[in-house]
Amino acid sequence: MISESSPRQANTASADEVDLACYNASYVEQLLLKYLDDPNGVPENWRDFFDQQAAENGISATELGSRAPSFQPRSIFRESGGDFTAPVSGVRGNVKLQKVQYGADQLVNGYRSRGHYNAQLDPLRLNKQVRTPLSLESFGLTKSDLEERVYYTCGEQIEQIPLRELVQRLEGLYCKHIGYQFTHIDELSVQQWLIDRIERQSHIKELPNAVQKQILQRLTEATVFEEFVRKKYVGAKTFSLFGSEMLIPMLDLLVDRAASNNVREVVLGMPHRGRLNVLTNIIGQAPRELFAQFNDVDFHQFIGGGDVKYHLGNSVDKVTTSGNEVHLSLSFNPSHLEFINTVVLGRLRAKQDRTGDVNRRKGMAVLIHGDAAFIGEGIVQETLNLSQLEGYKVGGTVHVIVNNQIGFTTSVDQSRSTRYCTDIARMLQIPIFHVSGDDPEAVADVVSMAMDFREKFQRDVIIDLVCYRRLGHNEADEPSFTQPMMYKAIDKQTPIRDSYLERLIEQKRISTEEANKMSDDYQEFLKGEYDIAQEMKERSLRRPEGVWEEFDGGLEPTAEDPEHDPADECPETRIPVDRSAEILRMLASVPEDFHRNRKLSRIADQRKEMANGERLLDWSSAEALAFATLSMEGHRIRLSGQDCQRGTFNQRHSVLHDINDGHEHSIFSNLSPKQAPVEIVNSPLSEAGVLGFDYGYSLDYPNALVAWEAQFGDFSNAAQVIIDQFMASAEDKWRRLSGLVLLLPHGYEGQGPEHSSARLERFLWLAAEDNIQVAIPTTPAQYFHVLRRQMKRSWKKPLILFTPKSLLRHPSAVSSLEELASNKFERIIKDNRDNPEKTSRVIMCSGKVYYDLAHYREEHQRHDVAIIRVEQPYPLKNHTVQAVLDQYEDGVPLYWVQEEPDNMGVWPYWKLRYGHRMFERFPLSVIARETSSSPATGSKAAHEFEQQQLLERAFNET
Repeated sequence: MISESSPRQANTASADEVDLACYNASYVEQLLLKYLDDPNGVPENWRDFFDQQAAENGISATELGSRAPSFQPRSIFRESGGDFTAPVSGVRGNVKLQKVQYGADQLVNGYRSRGHYNAQLDPLRLNKQVRTPLSLESFGLTKSDLEERVYYTCGEQIEQIPLRELVQRLEGLYCKHIGYQFTHIDELSVQQWLIDRIERQSHIKELPNAVQKQILQRLTEATVFEEFVRKKYVGAKTFSLFGSEMLIPMLDLLVDRAASNNVREVVLGMPHRGRLNVLTNIIGQAPRELFAQFNDVDFHQFIGGGDVKYHLGNSVDKVTTSGNEVHLSLSFNPSHLEFINTVVLGRLRAKQDRTGDVNRRKGMAVLIHGDAAFIGEGIVQETLNLSQLEGYKVGGTVHVIVNNQIGFTTSVDQSRSTRYCTDIARMLQIPIFHVSGDDPEAVADVVSMAMDFREKFQRDVIIDLVCYRRLGHNEADEPSFTQPMMYKAIDKQTPIRDSYLERLIEQKRISTEEANKMSDDYQEFLKGEYDIAQEMKERSLRRPEGVWEEFDGGLEPTAEDPEHDPADECPETRIPVDRSAEILRMLASVPEDFHRNRKLSRIADQRKEMANGERLLDWSSAEALAFATLSMEGHRIRLSGQDCQRGTFNQRHSVLHDINDGHEHSIFSNLSPKQAPVEIVNSPLSEAGVLGFDYGYSLDYPNALVAWEAQFGDFSNAAQVIIDQFMASAEDKWRRLSGLVLLLPHGYEGQGPEHSSARLERFLWLAAEDNIQVAIPTTPAQYFHVLRRQMKRSWKKPLILFTPKSLLRHPSAVSSLEELASNKFERIIKDNRDNPEKTSRVIMCSGKVYYDLAHYREEHQRHDVAIIRVEQPYPLKNHTVQAVLDQYEDGVPLYWVQEEPDNMGVWPYWKLRYGHRMFERFPLSVIARETSSSPATGSKAAHEFEQQQLLERAFNET
């Protein structure tokens, strides 16, 4: 080996050898830069060499520092007379050596950049893709050159070896059971780190015997578990891991290495395939619990709810093989596969923030993907894009693709346009490791490198575990219908546990007796757990007749009891006037050296006027007060969304930018020495990914106000999976509670079908069993109180807030500081007229249309009409509605008025709930736009015409 201190293998090496070494340009350039900085900073023989080259270029050693730009590193390899294609002086006349060395350098680069294409990754050996040419001829070399000695550089080490040996070494490094993909990384220092790790070993390191036995133990457990469940529960869906059993020892090694790196929390997300095996053999769930689920022992608990067993999660404190403690948590997941990705990241970020892990070192996310889903689902790109964004970083995620080389029944050539299912990940500056799932020790080597990369660079890393699916998609599936050739090969394939055992026995690393004992012991363990589960089943079947009557599947009380209904809990949300005024002044101030935009100075002046009682409170100031007061009371605030720092409607301005140098100032900084952090995060242009992240964050930080704001309310359409499968149903399916807040701008201002409706009706159709809260506050005070209520009460449910657009600056949509000091959030705001007995009709409505109705009433002097605002359509108990309507005489016509078409908005829910007569007292009908397949017109004039008609009908239609 040639090191920096010894550029030649011996001090007597010829000048030609030094000159040939110069063809390893990157290494010599590093030495030259050191030499230019300080000639004494390089070894003596290299200093002599550079001195000689400097002299030939007409530059003295003392002048090199100032004249370095004219002395380019590569110029030392060329003639000084200007012919930059000429060979280096000292090897003139040896053109063959130059050509061979040049070809060898290209050969090395070829293997580094394209060797993974030729790696032996597919255990089934069915890969039909053409190998990438890495032959001698591809690099201008021939077999006659194989005995020539060439220089080979790895990092700062150079050695001279025969070309034949170099080819063999590169073939062993890059074309066996690991495919390294890293040359898409722009940073040369990162590339070099990876090259050093790969090339300083000529083959996979021999693992310690203890690690080999650990791998075999986990393979045994994975295999025996699959066989046991398949035998005991014939035909039951388990989404077997057969063919991909190597996932279990891989995860075991990952967790071990993470714990050794001082990681104390690992959050995992995965689809259904192999989940039962992971729950049992990685998370450590007692098999009896799983078997009880197969037996449906406690089915009465899940009438009308719950989820299938291969969607469930669990968590455990675990001591790893190396003796370190780590908390493992496997997240629940619906069948929407990849949508758990950002939920996991949000959960981990919350755990890090809660424990003060600002360096993101104590927690790790592991996401397990299927190959077809990883390349096919757009949420994967959204997940990857979050990885290096400051508001979403978690310190690097380990992505494991369980590459079965098939979808449900879809072959690779029908499911992607790329060579690898991982090609989407090349968007990041991270390595991709492809590894054969049939070589456990290659997998162990990849785990080691991947974890070291993540630890050093705090970036994501991809492990593509190439394996196969021995059975069909599920137990009822016959895979040979669609992949006959693949399943012929699979039928002949030796199971991974058997092949690895043969390898260890051949190496005399374990005896047959030891291996059999591993299998027998685990069989006995599972049998004991199964017997316990059977006893549980028998006990449940012997319960006295009638015991099930208490389990009617409903969570809604049969009789309303307002004193004990948690949904009616109304905690203290008020703030004294002088306190609000003081905080408003702080929100309006900036550091002395901060230069604020002149227009923003006017906003600050207006807030000072609000503090002095000279101006009423607007919407954004009420929000800022809610955030500030909660922060000062110890509640962390996290609001994310597209452009939410400024606000889509130029209303928020929570983060200011200095007009001179652009540095930022948060208006929520320095409110109090003990305040909790306030994060207002501009998100990427993503809905599903970001909402999933914030939902996950809300799960693991219940004491924080976590909110996501859609740029326009209807943009939440792109996150519908998160809303449907997680927010609305997680409590019923998985017993997981979230207090996440959605801010959805909503209102008909003639901005077209895409920017009018946040699809209020969809949320109301999802509402059941008090699972979510749907509110449409119409005043700043109402908005202030509902935000504070969300944090101040123990009853935690997602809050869907339909926020305004035009009302942000509407002269009537204002509140006094006194309303913050004396009021609370009102689910219904009753009419404020005197003489309710003179009412000829009652209008009920929600949102912005109230102000149009109120204006029309005043303009036309229709004081016989009552207008009631429903601020929280769900949950809304009947006694609350009745209390507002009790002042009106029976038979008074009641109209629900809304801007939305009558098949949208609140009306379909309201009609289903109350029919055509409310409480058998008031005839009920609707005033709305005509039924439509689109939320609104795109014509401003048409909108105004429709709106005027709506108002006329509301007051005059009979």
